[in-house]
Order: sequence, then C-alpha cells, then structure tokens
Amino acid sequence: MRVALVTDGIWPYVLGGMQKHSYYLCKYLAQKNVHVDLFHYNNSSYDISKLEFFAEDEKKFITPYIVDFPKGLPFPGHYLYKSYKHSRLIFEKLKDKLSTYDLIYTKGFAGWHLIEEKHKMKIKCAPIGVKFHGYEMFQKPPNFKTRLQHIFLLRKPVRSISQHADLVFSYGGKITEIIRSIGVADEKIVELPSGVEEAILSTTIKPVKGKLKFLFLGRYERRKGIEELNSTLQSLQSSPLFQKMEFHFIGPIPEEKRLQQQSVIYHGEIRDRDKLQGLMKQADILICPSWSEGMPNVILEAMANGLAVIATDVGATNVLVSEKTGWLLKSSDPNEIRMALEDAVKMDHLKIAQKKQNALDHITREFTWEKLIEKFYKIFFN
Repeated sequence: MRVALVTDGIWPYVLGGMQKHSYYLCKYLAQKNVHVDLFHYNNSSYDISKLEFFAEDEKKFITPYIVDFPKGLPFPGHYLYKSYKHSRLIFEKLKDKLSTYDLIYTKGFAGWHLIEEKHKMKIKCAPIGVKFHGYEMFQKPPNFKTRLQHIFLLRKPVRSISQHADLVFSYGGKITEIIRSIGVADEKIVELPSGVEEAILSTTIKPVKGKLKFLFLGRYERRKGIEELNSTLQSLQSSPLFQKMEFHFIGPIPEEKRLQQQSVIYHGEIRDRDKLQGLMKQADILICPSWSEGMPNVILEAMANGLAVIATDVGATNVLVSEKTGWLLKSSDPNEIRMALEDAVKMDHLKIAQKKQNALDHITREFTWEKLIEKFYKIFFN
C-alpha cells in the first residue's frame, strides 16, 4: 500500500496542531508497513533531510519530498496566494506518481491545485481526501477583523476544496456539522479523531492537594481566549476563592500581556517534552477558553496526563470534554469562565479527582494513535 501525505509541514519542522497530526499519521502508517510519500517543508533549525524524529524502521517506509513554502513580502491575502502557489509546486512534484497511490491525503491548502485538477477531470488518480484542522473560518471569530478575513478570504476556497475533494476528514463533533453545512455530502465525510501515543499516558493521577492548580498552555493568540481568561482572573482577585487557586501559563506570552498577580505564574515557552510533561502533571485542570478549535492537542495531552479540562464547546472539544471529564463552556465569555472556575474551586477534591481519572480513562480507551491507526487502516486498506 502506498499513500501520498501532502502536508503544510510536519512537527517539529513546522509547529502547530495540524503539523503534529501529520507527523503521527505518517509515523503510524509507516509502522503498519504502509509506504508514505511525504510532501512537506522546513521552518526550523533541524536538518529535514534526516527525518531524525522517526525510528529507523519507520524511515524504511517514508520517502520525503521537500517543497519549500513560497516567500515574499506580505500583502492583503498573501497567505492564500502563497498557499495556492505552494499547492502548484507540490502538484509538479507528485503528478508523475499519481498512478502509484492507493490514497492521497491532503492537509489544508496543500492539495488545492491537485483537487481542482481532478475535479476538472484533467487527471485520474486514487481518492483524494482533504483535512482542514477545525474549519475555524466557519466558527465564531473573536473580533471584526478576523470575521472579515473569514468571509472575504478563506471561506470560498475552503468550501470549494471541500466540495471538490473525494473525501473530507473530520475530527467529529461540531466540525462534522460545519462540513455538512458547507455542502459536503455525508457519504464523503470520514470521522477520525486525533490522539496521543500510549507511551505518554499517565499510570496514575495526582491527588488534589492545597491550592487547585490551573494550567493554560499555548501561545498568545487572539482566538485562544487568553484575553477573556485574563479578564476573568482580574475580576477574581478580590474574591476569597482566588486564594484557593493557582494559575500556571506555559507558552510565549508577551511580558506586557502578563498579569502581575501572586498566584499567577508564567513559565515561558517550553519545548523540552519531559520538562513540559513534568509541569503538566503537577496541574489539576487545563483551561482552554478558545473561540475556535479543531481537536486541540493540548486537551488530548492534558487528559492523557490526568488533568480535568475547562474548555469552550467549539470544534471537536465536545468529543473529549464533558461533565464527566471537566466543564464544557457555552462560550468564551469571562462570566462563563468565572462560573466554571468557581464551581471547580468549591468542588470536593474527591469529585475533581474523579473527573481527572475519567479524563485519563477516556483518552486511554479511545484516543491513542495505536488504536486510531487500526481504524484508519481498516477503512482504507482492508
């Protein structure tokens, strides 16, 4: 079996949730002895030619093709223009190999030109599937500027690519609802969630002791809801309940955006996996108050480390977060966040521990790559 994995980069050469998903998909397909032609590019200091983040046995089944992302000065719509140009460069790399593939899996805009060429019946090839991370351009935007970008730049090409692809991959939850709403038939939608490696699963959860420890993990990005979280923490600082809370932020948060509060601790950006996991395990509850999401790796990894989760009901978060595993917010409104925080700090520690255990069990049962790749293989290769 041979698959073309056409990506907008893979982790850690390019950082991001989609890129991490691409890495694990490639890795576990190779472990199933599926030959993967990997189309990607480098945005790091690592030597991309070595594929040093794959095991030697995995490399035997991976053939990399490097297609650099176009560079140039920014202008209105520049990312979309460069993405289309990148998709044409990828097409030139793979067009002579089309007959060798059993499946072509494309990420984001990377397969744009390929999908349009097939739709116009200029080429023949195996089924082409497309995956847009969370269809964020069809979710609620955090501000007017983002809304305009969604409406006038992103929605039209994403809708067209999704409608013209043979298959559309979804994480499930509200993402499947969005895909249906933009005109994709049910028979074309393939629901496959993301996951974690079994090796990172905690064997036990940390008991809740002393102050309840909350964690925000991510970069300072408007759609991540960090401004609403900051507003909530500022409103809480005069409350007696605040003395029972401790907040940890991991990620590149600008100095001017940091709160000067005693119980708020900033760790900066941490790329070392062991150090990151060590800090994560010390927390009790992850906070993810995003305006839009796909299926956040940060939630998957937090639950795999035995954390309960407070998250907004966007994208596929409701596939992971429920009353059993945490608190699912209706929106990113600071009042919603505050009510969840207050409920958590008032809750009996044994009940919080049960949520943490439920979260770990949920990931262990359904969201490990070892299980997910078996589902993928059965759908396409059995």
